[in-house]
Amino acid sequence: MEEREVFDITIIGGGPTGLFASFYGGMRKMKVKIIDSLPQLGGQLTELYPDKFIYDIGGFPKVLAKDLVDNLVQQAKYGDPEICLEETVTAAERHGDHFVIQTDKGLHYSKAILLTAGVGAFQPRKLAVDGCEAFEGKSLHYGVKDLTVFSDKKVVVLGGGDSAVDWSMMLENVASHVTLSHRREKMTAHEANIDVLMASKVEVKKPFGVKELVGENGQVRELVLIDKEGNEERLEVDHVICNYGNITSLGAIKEWGLEMDKNSVIVNSKMETSIPGIYAAGDIATYEGKVKLIAVGFGEAPTAINNAKSYLDPKSKVQPLHSTSVFK
Repeated sequence: MEEREVFDITIIGGGPTGLFASFYGGMRKMKVKIIDSLPQLGGQLTELYPDKFIYDIGGFPKVLAKDLVDNLVQQAKYGDPEICLEETVTAAERHGDHFVIQTDKGLHYSKAILLTAGVGAFQPRKLAVDGCEAFEGKSLHYGVKDLTVFSDKKVVVLGGGDSAVDWSMMLENVASHVTLSHRREKMTAHEANIDVLMASKVEVKKPFGVKELVGENGQVRELVLIDKEGNEERLEVDHVICNYGNITSLGAIKEWGLEMDKNSVIVNSKMETSIPGIYAAGDIATYEGKVKLIAVGFGEAPTAINNAKSYLDPKSKVQPLHSTSVFK
């Protein structure tokens, strides 16, 4: 008979919350596995904006996303997790005292599950302009992995949220000129971010939609903007960065029978879902008053791990020793 290695907890999602949960699993002497559909750890921080500064992490006035991920990966090693990348979870069923987790590559066995899959699978919301596909990946971008690409270039950032504002500010002293163009008069970015933007060298244009990208051989030369009255404005440009958000899906997780609220899994104060033995933390989890921040996920991860530990071993304490005691 095939020997099945059963883990104490399997973390589905290798983003910031999942990585911190792995560390905490190590603190509680749990046998940890991480499964993620991406080819590398770090979730959206790695996939979409490794060179963007993150400002809402306690103790870090600002930190590059890729540096935060590097530190989290190093910290996660304390849990000595088995890491399975480029695997998409499709199903999970309880068999006796453990779950059988099905992925597109095989089976995994775990006594408990922690969902830290963020918003699930994601893809950027594309620019809906005829012919823009010819520029994608060359001079039309939906994420930024290398700021030096824009050195001394004319860049237009599309969007009015925090990502668009953050990229504009990151590029202010890299590009020769940065314009932020938003489709609406009101921006959705945090008020403090908007104040910084308006005090910067970034040129702001709103409300303007995009009518056309003009160029050849994948290189955009002009961006044609249009306002509500039909007035056009043509901008000379080398690169366009589109930050219209992401289209997200939890995929098969929505079919597990968990109590859901739209695309989020409902949890209680212990981070327990409606299925015993399955927990959720980070952006995938919701409850009354939930705020979706990385910092919040960092708080929810230890809560989930500690309660999962107590679930597996009722004699163990939910409240563990402080980390300063463990590392002495």
